[in-house]
Amino acid sequence: MSDRAEVVVIGGGMIGLSIAAHLAEDGCDTVLLERGALGSGASRATADVVRTYFGGDPEGSRLAVRSLAAYRRRGVPLHQVGYLVLFTEPEQVEAFEAELAEQHAAGVRVELITADEALRRNPLVDEPSLLAAAWSPDAYISDTRRIVVGFEQAARRAGARLHTGRPAIGIDLDAGVVATPNGGVTTDAIVCAAGPWSSWITAAAGVEAPLAEPSVQELLGTGPLPALPDIPVTLHAASRLLIRRRGEGLLIGMGSPGPDRREWLDQATAQLARTYPSVDLTGLHTAVTGPKDASPNRMASLGRRPGVTPFLHATGFSGHGLCQAPAAGELVRALYRGDDLTAFGIGADGPTAAREPDPNRPARSRKGL
Repeated sequence: MSDRAEVVVIGGGMIGLSIAAHLAEDGCDTVLLERGALGSGASRATADVVRTYFGGDPEGSRLAVRSLAAYRRRGVPLHQVGYLVLFTEPEQVEAFEAELAEQHAAGVRVELITADEALRRNPLVDEPSLLAAAWSPDAYISDTRRIVVGFEQAARRAGARLHTGRPAIGIDLDAGVVATPNGGVTTDAIVCAAGPWSSWITAAAGVEAPLAEPSVQELLGTGPLPALPDIPVTLHAASRLLIRRRGEGLLIGMGSPGPDRREWLDQATAQLARTYPSVDLTGLHTAVTGPKDASPNRMASLGRRPGVTPFLHATGFSGHGLCQAPAAGELVRALYRGDDLTAFGIGADGPTAAREPDPNRPARSRKGL
């Protein structure tokens, strides 16, 4: 089975589907290759939170602000709850204040509030070391699966061909071919949006994208909690403990378990007991689990490598893909077309920490997905 497309997108999660939809809506003949079912990778392991404030990452915040506007234009249902970040160390407050002007310039609505105000917004908090908090009203509970389906439908309506159960197993940039188990796809450009499986693809293209080893995302849930108040999505900055209300209980995350899940679980429950001592943890259980792509600094990497067959990538979203997917699709489309990126608040050097490859080192074809 052979195929031909103007652009091949590798990866059928929300990032790949957003890219495919944006390219196809622009009249680009697009093929998407997905190793499993659409949205079956990192896109199925989210907390269903759309937010705009990303501390320490104003560029990520800018993408999220743009994405929120796109979700609203597309009529995506969003339930507003707000986002609260608890600061327990003076350095956290100083870092927040140092970048506040840049966050505001990115379009983020966020402010520093007192500890008393933080406790008023989330009465479950009883953190003895609380100094202050960041408050952003723009955080929403969404339906990730519905968003994935929405991107899929938009891509199909625009003419994109979406192939599931058809993984990319090799790329050849000189020939402009993406190999699959049932035939190659010849193309004018290749886009990597493969999430946790991106490393071999970027390496094959000679792109040094900052990607960490794939990890497992696990979110915990509590049993029903009597008289549970409505609370904002709340992050404990020092420990990265994140909670939100889900139904009559809480959904809880604290990074990835790593190789010692027991140790991670002990740390998570200890932090919960410290920050939320009134919460009953007897019904604690695994609520969500799945693969997670990541970068060492938790910032996405997007870029374009010129060549006979241009190679573009959008990877390393580190659990933030739901918040940034629409803008990622717009940005990759702009990179493909060679558009001016100033509308994204990005300079001429581009949006990514990934470096252009050594021009004397040829791109390699590599198998492994």
